[in-house]
Amino acid sequence: MSLFLDALLDSPLDDSIRGVPPGAAPLRLRDVGAQGWRPAAGDMALPVLTLDEDAFAANRDLIFAYARRHGVALAPHAKTPMAPQIASALVAAGAWGATVANLQQAAVLLRAGVTRLILANEIGGRASGERLGALLAAHPDADLRAFADSPAAVETLAAAARAAGRPSERPLSVLVEVGAGRAGARDRAAVNAILAAVVRHPGLLVLDGVATYEGAVATADPAETAANIDALMRRTAEALALVRALAPERPLLLTAGGSAFFDMVVAGLAPVAEADGNATLVLRSGAIFFHDHGVYERALGALDARQGFACGGATAADFRPALRLWAEVLTRPEPELAICGFGMRDASFDQGLPRPLRVHRDGAALSAEGLRVTRLNDQHAFVAVPGGHDLAVGDIVEFGISHPCTCIDRWRVLFGLGADGRVRSAYRTFFG
Repeated sequence: MSLFLDALLDSPLDDSIRGVPPGAAPLRLRDVGAQGWRPAAGDMALPVLTLDEDAFAANRDLIFAYARRHGVALAPHAKTPMAPQIASALVAAGAWGATVANLQQAAVLLRAGVTRLILANEIGGRASGERLGALLAAHPDADLRAFADSPAAVETLAAAARAAGRPSERPLSVLVEVGAGRAGARDRAAVNAILAAVVRHPGLLVLDGVATYEGAVATADPAETAANIDALMRRTAEALALVRALAPERPLLLTAGGSAFFDMVVAGLAPVAEADGNATLVLRSGAIFFHDHGVYERALGALDARQGFACGGATAADFRPALRLWAEVLTRPEPELAICGFGMRDASFDQGLPRPLRVHRDGAALSAEGLRVTRLNDQHAFVAVPGGHDLAVGDIVEFGISHPCTCIDRWRVLFGLGADGRVRSAYRTFFG
């Protein structure tokens, strides 16, 4: 364990953190599990966000098994939880490395001892390049690969390499980003311009492979999405051939793969990596470890519908939503309305509203059938209540969420639950 992670476990929690009972004496992060808190019993300050640790572990094992079966590697995207404890544990469990979206995220993981990183984004101009260089200088053991989708992005990375002061035998690795719908080189001419720019900086930069992101070309039409992703994979394969011509002996990376269409990436690019003979396909899936009751539930349902999850008899339906939001009923101001104590500051709402799963009252779990979140204010959730439901003030409602990436980022601490519903760990998040 790195000194940073060890110090993190010794960092104090107090009742300024959502979830910690008001008036509780400060305690160390590592001691949270000894408190025996159960959110369903009202032991914690509500609202609180929790992680079902058994579900998370099952999801981890399932996607790792899929990766092994298909001969690909995983660099889970850290932007989803931004919890260095989680990123470090995934690497210890066998992940190739981790993915980050910006310099702040890279700094957090490097401090935590996660040194093999994919910087899956362009970072800006020369000043940003110099900031990256300073970060690399502070972490000389960093093994970082950065995206570039234009000659301007290459110049930024050259500025980073100069500022890092690395010896010429350790140039900064560049991944040519091919894309559509978001960032990325749009055609062969743009790829060639990137390659020429990298070659102009021997000793500072080195071509290390090709990257893309298939989710940016998805549409509401499954057939159109499949065609778009297929075209993007073909362009990515073409770019790899161009890189290979300039780096005939170097081990190269192919990287893509979010949490909704990674099967199409494997189908399109795993044969390309195998044919190359010296390339590794790295998936960057992040949300898959958490799953949800909304956007990814639908996405994995679609994955099973196209029979895309080939893994020894397992299906994508075997992934389990791991996040829960717990909130109390504050008032029943109308017969068919309840107001619960959470809102937009606590839960994601960009790709679907939270879903009531169970009601907890005096230690008993009751049905939430018919309950439905209709809208959110900053700190209030409006829940439609069907006639005859006896939902009462003080009941604790357990919600599933849609889109983990925009839910966890609202929380400074994520509490891990054991099978008995008690908190057994806590994860600090670092969203900046």
